[in-house]
Amino acid sequence: MEQEHKTADEAGAARRLRFSRLPERIRWDDMVEERPAVTHDSARFAYNPDEWLVRTCL
Repeated sequence: MEQEHKTADEAGAARRLRFSRLPERIRWDDMVEERPAVTHDSARFAYNPDEWLVRTCL
């Protein structure tokens, strides 16, 4: 019985040592990663909306 009590005390001490304090706070900047949803396509944004006027009217 004494051995079980000692083991329980050791387990309790280990538990208190492990869970006696909260973990360190993690900053919000370290939790968030910002990446563009799609890669930048320069040909996609090279369209000139007035170009069709030049091609069809001249």
